[in-house]
Amino acid sequence: MTVPAIRRAALPVFAVLALVATAAASHAAGTYEQRRACRADAMKFCRDQVPNVKRVTACMEKNIRKLSPPCRAQFR
Repeated sequence: MTVPAIRRAALPVFAVLALVATAAASHAAGTYEQRRACRADAMKFCRDQVPNVKRVTACMEKNIRKLSPPCRAQFR
């Protein structure tokens, strides 16, 4: 695997970790359900913000109305 391919493969992981770490402070490590709920939305709406945690979170909050219901619930 080349370095660019590894970086592309790592993007979803960083997005999910960033989102989970900030969206649910009481579950900073994040649960499987939280990661699963928001992975696709993070990549769809905020791919260019990864791996910056603050920017991914701000992007997800900005797009809250577009997020899937399970992901949106993680921001309540």
